[in-house]
Amino acid sequence: MAKHVVPEAKDALNRFKMEAANEVGVNLKQGYNGDLTAKQAGSIGGQMVKKMTTIRTLTFERASRITYNHKIAITYEASLS
Repeated sequence: MAKHVVPEAKDALNRFKMEAANEVGVNLKQGYNGDLTAKQAGSIGGQMVKKMTTIRTLTFERASRITYNHKIAITYEASLS
């Protein structure tokens, strides 16, 4: 049996799973859910990953190419889809 590094996280993950299931319209029961289809289980996992994946933002300044001695803020955003 796997040892939980942070035992308190188990309840939080179960709540997160129930919330994700609710959002995608899958009716989860407490305990065993072996009657779910692969599509239903995958949609729950996919929703969890979607909510855990954050948008990464990088902002920096560079010299303006138009105006001498001015700087422009450049922002790049990326996310996994």
